[in-house]
Amino acid sequence: MNGIFFVIILIAFAVAGYRQITWIPPGASSGSSSAPVDALSPMQALATGMVETAGNSVTLAIGLIGVMAFFLGLMKVAEEGGMLRVIAKTIRPLMVRLFPEVPANHPAMGAMIMNMSANALGLGNAATPFGIRAMQELDKLNPYKGTATNAMALFLAINTSSVTLLPTGVIALRAAAGSTDPAGILPTTLFATVISTTIAITMCLLLRRRWATAEELTPAEDVVELDAEWADDGEVLPEAADDSYPTWISAVALLTIAGLIPVTILYGRTISPWIIPGLTVMLLGFGVAKRVRVYEAFVEGAKDGFNVAIRIIPYLVAILVAVGMFRSSGALEVFISAIAPLTSLVGMPAEALPMALLRPLSGSGAYGVLASIIQDPSIGPDTYAGYLVSTLQGSTETTFYVLAVYFGAVQIRRIRYALIAALCADAAGIAAAVFICSMLYGGL
Repeated sequence: MNGIFFVIILIAFAVAGYRQITWIPPGASSGSSSAPVDALSPMQALATGMVETAGNSVTLAIGLIGVMAFFLGLMKVAEEGGMLRVIAKTIRPLMVRLFPEVPANHPAMGAMIMNMSANALGLGNAATPFGIRAMQELDKLNPYKGTATNAMALFLAINTSSVTLLPTGVIALRAAAGSTDPAGILPTTLFATVISTTIAITMCLLLRRRWATAEELTPAEDVVELDAEWADDGEVLPEAADDSYPTWISAVALLTIAGLIPVTILYGRTISPWIIPGLTVMLLGFGVAKRVRVYEAFVEGAKDGFNVAIRIIPYLVAILVAVGMFRSSGALEVFISAIAPLTSLVGMPAEALPMALLRPLSGSGAYGVLASIIQDPSIGPDTYAGYLVSTLQGSTETTFYVLAVYFGAVQIRRIRYALIAALCADAAGIAAAVFICSMLYGGL
């Protein structure tokens, strides 16, 4: 991200500098003694854009506080009611089939299930500790230290494409940007993540056959087991072999999710206005049914939302100023005009391409790009481009960050096919997002 940040600013400065050198003030060619007072030179426009964007970044973050507090309050109620465990028990029968090399009662299985459950609810902060704990436990089953096993590669690929039921952060940002339909991305995100996860699993199953473990891997001389210091947040991992629902319940749940895909395509725009009110009632009702003190839990989660909104201000200022410079310098206009003929062929607006390219590299950078796009008066959150970039943010993951953190936690140097499978899943997610958004919102 350091390199990307600097390159964006450098390009903006270079383009503005070139335009400044070749700039002819209005009226100069006609013999006027001076340019109009309101005529800004390219460098003046660049400086003005930087200052205005920095101020707008803070304004956006402050507007985000209330929305983030609201959604994280709801998620806290669901979390204390045990929704994570409900999801975990539902997907366990599927997990034991996807990871036959991992014993059903091994702690790694419980940690992986909790990680995926947290990702499904948009709880990234909760998912990361579980993910690292899962990698540490999987490494204990690894006879080839320093090299990723098939289970590790599959887990990472699924993690970077995980089915997302509730992208809370994106919904909050859309609401703060003035969207009249902030939850309109729920059906599009579900569709894109189901497709990307399917591709991730398929690619891992296909690619593992091309890596002959016995031939390519060398068992480590020293086996070092890392202490499981992560995920110690009071949540009990479902490590018992029988801690799952009957297989038929899991099958019904998975078929229900699959059945939502055609429903979202046909009726996504009709049901989207119902999503936020209905979700609020459902999550609070779930908490009441589980005897959760819903008001107190909501307030506790809202406090976390306030802190999250405050913490992201520096990141928003940094990336939005960089993007603002890129736009004010004229570099964005040049970039869009150059690639528009190519991206239009696949239904992707040129404005969305930076988001698609940046998302696998930097979560905070992509978040800032999303904010800059939906805050742009010429685009906005409720246009086709606005829905598309929102879906891209909610349905793809920071692939390189996840691989670096998770593999780094257990000192994996040879990742084998994990990156290939993850990038294929990212590409599938982008293609699916373009398809479903064009189906639902292509006319906007």
